[in-house]
Amino acid sequence: MFKKILRYFSEDIAIDLGTANSAVYVRGQGIVINEPSVVALNTKTGQILAVGEEAKKMVGRTPAHIQAVRPLVRGVVSDFEVTEQMLRYFIEKAHHKKFISLSWPRIIVGIPSRVTEVEKKAVEDAAKNAGAREVFLIEEPVAAAIGARLPIQEAKGTFIIDIGGGTTDIAVISLGGIVTSQSLSIAGDKLSDDIVQYVQQKYQLLIGERTAEEAKISIGCAVPLKEKKEFRLRGRNLVSGLPEEVIVDSEDIRKAMEKSLNAMMEAVKGIIESTPPELLADIMGSGIYIVGGGALLAGLDVLLSAATRMKVKIIEDPLTAVVRGGGIVLENLDTLREVLADTSSGMAIK
Repeated sequence: MFKKILRYFSEDIAIDLGTANSAVYVRGQGIVINEPSVVALNTKTGQILAVGEEAKKMVGRTPAHIQAVRPLVRGVVSDFEVTEQMLRYFIEKAHHKKFISLSWPRIIVGIPSRVTEVEKKAVEDAAKNAGAREVFLIEEPVAAAIGARLPIQEAKGTFIIDIGGGTTDIAVISLGGIVTSQSLSIAGDKLSDDIVQYVQQKYQLLIGERTAEEAKISIGCAVPLKEKKEFRLRGRNLVSGLPEEVIVDSEDIRKAMEKSLNAMMEAVKGIIESTPPELLADIMGSGIYIVGGGALLAGLDVLLSAATRMKVKIIEDPLTAVVRGGGIVLENLDTLREVLADTSSGMAIK
């Protein structure tokens, strides 16, 4: 009875704790937060100056003693204390409208597939220290498939690719669990870094990560476009040391990302080769689903379809698929508990 009272007065939440962006779903309300996974930190005092959108504005624009950092690398915790502070910020922001709160919330956190037990525990501990009463973990491909309303609990194969900021998760799911999967470090951040390196080599121009990301979003493409698009890049000339502006086109950006995209295609083929024949037959009928920010790259579905000879579908609103799935599990925890990842705390919850 006491647990039921606690659940009534607490705002349970689901978090897509991504390398680039984090989204928060509150039970009964929907998605209430969607902000960059960035924290601005004063290295002299250890004080957190800003989190989320405000912190991202500081990237590349801070004095030496202020650092705008991402506390997650490839979807897992790299800085425990800063991750804890970021989680606390999200919990408090999601919780602030509650008239009465007798307890801290239960939290479901999305994690990449194939993470280690140590990495799982780091996420659990950070969430608990940030104020969570109970912590559940869910693998992001599973959460994304649930968010897309795919029939993953049936005895049929579902092929999903989640292309985030730090990782690309490729998975085949059946009966609520992952049959075969791979987690790549080739994702949005790597593609942006590819653009930085390409521009440096071709134009001798040094640009920042944020500028590269803007170019990728504006004119990036996975296949040649019929009409090339252009983008102005501003940075520092590596020869003269002076400010310079160059105009690049969509073909430049495609060439910059080509090697990484081809490696991603090879990984997808590898998962297809390791998929049991009966499940592969299902997938040939339903196709491959892609979610995450990377799904928005122009022509990626065309490139993937050509590489796999299967139809490819981009999930509606791919950026929020994982947190939507976490929210569905949160609202139906008793019936969907089996899709959660094994954790030290979650297994004991009744």
